[in-house]
Amino acid sequence: MNEEQLKQKVQGWIVSISSLILIGKFAAYWLTNSVGILTDAMESIVNVVAGFVSLYSLHWSAQPKDKSHPFGHGKMEQISASVEGILITFAGLLIVYEGILHLFFPVGIQKLDIGIYIVAFSGLLNYLMGWYSVYIGKRYNSMALVAGGKHLQSDTYSTIGLVAGLLVLYFTGIAWIDSALAFLFGGIIIITGISILRKTIANLLDKADEALLNDMASELNEKRSADWIDIHNAKVIKYGNFLYMDCDLTLPWFYTIEKGHQEGALLREILEKKYADRIQLTIHLDPCTVFEQAKCRSCGCKTCKMRREEFVAIEPITLATFIENTNERDH
Repeated sequence: MNEEQLKQKVQGWIVSISSLILIGKFAAYWLTNSVGILTDAMESIVNVVAGFVSLYSLHWSAQPKDKSHPFGHGKMEQISASVEGILITFAGLLIVYEGILHLFFPVGIQKLDIGIYIVAFSGLLNYLMGWYSVYIGKRYNSMALVAGGKHLQSDTYSTIGLVAGLLVLYFTGIAWIDSALAFLFGGIIIITGISILRKTIANLLDKADEALLNDMASELNEKRSADWIDIHNAKVIKYGNFLYMDCDLTLPWFYTIEKGHQEGALLREILEKKYADRIQLTIHLDPCTVFEQAKCRSCGCKTCKMRREEFVAIEPITLATFIENTNERDH
C-alpha cells in the first residue's frame, strides 16, 4: 500500500466512525432536549461532511501530473482544509444561536445521564481518531489529514468540558447552564475554524515555511560538500505531500559543466534522501566570480589557484542566507 492509498484508507475509516458518532449524538439530543448536547451533535455533522470532502480531496490530490496540472493536484488538500475551516466556523455560530434561543425559550431536559454517557464515549472515539489522523498526516505531510485530526481533537477537548458542565447541570438542575455551555463551546469551535482557515490560506498563498527551510538548511550544513561556497535564493512550494524547490548553488568559477553537475547531483541526493523522494529540485549554478571572489575566506576548495584571501572557515547555511536572493546579496 502506497502513501496515497494509506491516507485515503485512514480518512475512509474516520468518515465511517464519525457517521456512527453522529447518529449516537443526535439520539442523545432527542432523548435529553439539551442544547449543550446539540452543540456536540452539530459539530459531528461538520465532522462527517468535512470527512467526505477530505476523502474526495485525498483521492483527487493523488492523481498523477498531467499537461493541465504539471505540479500535480496536491493543492486540493489545502482547498479541502479551507472548506472544513468554513464549516467549523459556521457550526460554531449556529451553536451560539441555539444557545441564545434556548436561553430565552427553555425546554425541559430529561434523561441527562444517558446523554452524558453517549457524549463521553463519543469524545473518546473522536480523540483516538484525531490522534491517528494527525500522526499519519504529519508523517506523510497531508494538510487534509492534519486539519481533520486537529478538528477531531478539539472536538474531544470541548467534549470534556461539555461533560463536566452537563454533570453540573445534572446535579444542580440550573437551566441556564445548558445555554452557557453552548456559548462557551460554540466560541471554541469558531476559534478552531478560523485557525484552520488562516493556516490553509497561508499555504494556498505559498507563504514560506520557515520551519521546513530551517530543517533543510540544517541537513545541508551537516552533509555539504567543502566546495559549496553557499546556497541561496531557495524557494519551496508545497503541493500536497510533494515539495518543489528552486535554489542557487555557488561553486568555484573554474569548475567544468560536468563537475558542476556532479555537485548539483549531490545536493539533490541529500534532499531526496531526507524527504523520501517527495522533492523535485531545480538548481541554478553560480560561479564565485559573480561576487568578485569575496567568498574566498569561506571557500573550502583545495584546488583553487586563484585565491585572493586565505580560507578561514566554511560559512554555515542559515535561514537568512538560504532565502537571500541575488539582488539582496549584491547590496
